[in-house]
Amino acid sequence: MSMPSLRSVLRHPAYRTGLGEMAGVSLGIAAWGLVTGVAMVKGGLSVPLALLMTFTVFAGSAQLATIPLIALSAPVWVIWATAFCVNLRFVIFSAQWRPYFMRFPLKQRLMLGYFSGDLNYVLFMRRYAVPPTDGDVPEGQIEYFWGSVSANYLAWQIPSVIGILLADVVPTHWGLGFAGTLALLGLTYSLVSDRATLLAAVVAGAAAVAAFALPFKLYIVVAIAAAVCIGLMIDGGDDAGRRLRAWLDRTGARRLDAHARDKECVA
Repeated sequence: MSMPSLRSVLRHPAYRTGLGEMAGVSLGIAAWGLVTGVAMVKGGLSVPLALLMTFTVFAGSAQLATIPLIALSAPVWVIWATAFCVNLRFVIFSAQWRPYFMRFPLKQRLMLGYFSGDLNYVLFMRRYAVPPTDGDVPEGQIEYFWGSVSANYLAWQIPSVIGILLADVVPTHWGLGFAGTLALLGLTYSLVSDRATLLAAVVAGAAAVAAFALPFKLYIVVAIAAAVCIGLMIDGGDDAGRRLRAWLDRTGARRLDAHARDKECVA
């Protein structure tokens, strides 16, 4: 099964939906891209090489992690290993996306992987939380994906190119990169819909802090793996998972009852 044509994708309402939802957080992405563009040139890359890197790599975390290594003339295998470790989280993202996109040919799936980003994954999973089954694919799924990644790509590449070209004008001490982190935190908070997801988020945060000293930013992978393990345990259906789920439901119900009693007393 092939993807729909570009014209039909652009005309589909889901494309505009994905574009609009991603545009809401594009300011943070743009700030992050601008900082990365400036950092690449100030890190020692020439303008043509920086432009080549931003259009071929298109991975902000990996670019920021490898720029100091390139500036220090580190061995090539160290640079590749660092980029690989920083982007290991996309292996997990791809595994989660597999039920949605496995129906497309390999070349098209590789193209989907190139354009995908962290926030695209978050928004997509929030809208299509239930994976499709055989022959039952919700309409507009791939169009929504393209709308989301289009906004993400433009929000990243345009400021990144501006940062590369104006690196000597834009100071790095503005701290604009923190805007991208805030955008990601805001979206993550919106995904905490119940006590199970809250527990997974807390465990991931604790694992990231505990593993922060690991090289190559491996704490990102450790945090994601910890959250996935908690999620699988709760949804897996074994005894430990059922007991944990029941405890979370009981504590949630008690809290709601107490809140209702407080409201009655106030009334």
